[in-house]
Amino acid sequence: MKQTDTRRSMLLPDPRYSDQMVTRFINTMMMNGKKETCYNIFYGAMDEIKRKTKEEGVTVWKKAMENAMPQVEVRSRRVGGATLQIPTEIRTQRKISLTMKWLILYARQRKGKSMRMKLAEELIAASKMEGGAYKKKEDTHKMAEANKAFAHFRF
Repeated sequence: MKQTDTRRSMLLPDPRYSDQMVTRFINTMMMNGKKETCYNIFYGAMDEIKRKTKEEGVTVWKKAMENAMPQVEVRSRRVGGATLQIPTEIRTQRKISLTMKWLILYARQRKGKSMRMKLAEELIAASKMEGGAYKKKEDTHKMAEANKAFAHFRF
């Protein structure tokens, strides 16, 4: 029987900020292997944030990540013929992954303009506790709160 290796590969830090989380965000945003394009979009968005808010772009990005990061989610579980939504804590890696996916998804869904402008606007909104990604987090927490009665069915 083959044993699976659960260790994660180390990411190289990005060139501008020397941060592995930035590389992970860029990898999440990447489509069709176009990493250089994603670097340009991300760095362009950071410059746009700096121009609009007079704050450092990465600081706003980290604040947006923090604000949009969910703590609990609901998982479906079949109990006695009924499917219940059971609130569960989220692992750290999954929290980060969900946050990145939501920020990118809601940036892509914004109207018009270039991706760098849409990403900058979504990050600014999330850092101010607004925008689609933050709303998604709030909805996830509300769902978990509403189903708190089923918490004792935890996995």
